[in-house]
Amino acid sequence: MRVVFMGTPDFAVPTLVRLAEKHEVAGVFTQPDKPKGRHMTLTPSDVKMKAEELNIPVFQPESLKHGEAMPILEDLKPDVIVVAAYGQILKSDVLNFPKYGCVNAHGSLLPKYRGAAPIQRAVIDGETETGITAMLMDEGLDTGDILNVKKTEIGENETAGELFDRLAELAADTIEETLENIEKLRKSAIKQDDAKSCYAKMLTKDECPIDWTKTAQEIHNHVRGLSPWPTATTTLDGATFKVHTTRKTDSKTSGKPGTIRTEKGRIFVAAGDRNELEITEIQPQNGRRMSAEAYLLGHELKGVFE
Repeated sequence: MRVVFMGTPDFAVPTLVRLAEKHEVAGVFTQPDKPKGRHMTLTPSDVKMKAEELNIPVFQPESLKHGEAMPILEDLKPDVIVVAAYGQILKSDVLNFPKYGCVNAHGSLLPKYRGAAPIQRAVIDGETETGITAMLMDEGLDTGDILNVKKTEIGENETAGELFDRLAELAADTIEETLENIEKLRKSAIKQDDAKSCYAKMLTKDECPIDWTKTAQEIHNHVRGLSPWPTATTTLDGATFKVHTTRKTDSKTSGKPGTIRTEKGRIFVAAGDRNELEITEIQPQNGRRMSAEAYLLGHELKGVFE
């Protein structure tokens, strides 16, 4: 099958690689190079770098809103367009151009978690299951008919970053299976139930501070969902600590939420439900990420996190 691929971040790379192995990828659309780092150096997307490695032509229009893509697509003549975390809105001219339409790999069990941060929001909300939905795109925000779904459990201590990596590989599997059966799946596509939908808005640094009055489970989910970015934070005596990983415990406490207890190289903090949550990796202000044990070797930690 002749395919045009649209994607930008590392999440999309396994799908591009799989497509290149199984089909003829005529071209790749990705976001324009962006300035990054201290020196704001123009940096290509992960998808662009992989496409160039695979000798696939790359196109980087600033927008697709005004027909910029159509001359390119008319030249490439794709049977299908596959989209994974592209980051641009596709209009009807693009959506209706290929024979088999535009197929999107979305990191949730649609209609739940439509939007920009489905993986992180599922972890923050304490979901125990998620997956990849292959969807026939329309002009709505992740509202198209469902073609194929692959599910996976979310581990009790799994971070959003770890889940992100697993779902990137699952997306490749899902798209491969979907294209193999595209004609049959298009005929049996399932309309989404909008009443069951929810929106997964982008993460911001405003969400980083931990609310220790919440339950230990809620705080644990919060920390996992914000890892590796933007990372949960807490403060003590005016200093900000990043909390990278936590673990639930069976220990109870009568201390007020945020109260710190250390024991044999371990850090425990009281949550709002009187359970203690263990911080296993911490990063002091202007310091490096380290295990709780390593931190306590050189620092004393006591008081109440705010």
